[in-house]
Amino acid sequence: MKSRLIESMDQRLHRSESGFTLIELMVVILIIGLLATIVVQNLRGATDKAKRIKAEADISSFKTALDRYYLDNGSYPTTDQGLPALVSAPTTGKVPSDYPDGGYIEKIPSDPWNNPYVYQSDGNSYVLKSYGADGVEGGTGKDADIDGSSSTAAASDGSDNSAGGSQ
Repeated sequence: MKSRLIESMDQRLHRSESGFTLIELMVVILIIGLLATIVVQNLRGATDKAKRIKAEADISSFKTALDRYYLDNGSYPTTDQGLPALVSAPTTGKVPSDYPDGGYIEKIPSDPWNNPYVYQSDGNSYVLKSYGADGVEGGTGKDADIDGSSSTAAASDGSDNSAGGSQ
């Protein structure tokens, strides 16, 4: 009889030892909270950096398409024709005679901050920019402009003409 009683008490003791105490759970929750805070702080800067890299990649793609357009047609699309001239043949201004099926790029995306890319051109050179997070010319940090203008960019006439925000 004693052995059954001892076995029963041992089983109860083992059952009560399994599981976590309230203090242990609180410590684990605190540690998880601290780790989550650190991760969120690090991701904030990464998001801004990723958006700048995306804008730089878009501008690089536009520059390649603009250079191909220039090689085929002898001039860049004008400000009036805008970036949509890279998607479908322009119908105004100097209409290209040798326009490829499917255009030079598939579509004109907005910049990562959902603003249209700025494009200005007289046909010989161009200004191509994203105004950054604030959508306003100039700025520093995440608000800094991302410039992909041609090396002889004298095409800017000072006006704020943008083209290509729609798809």
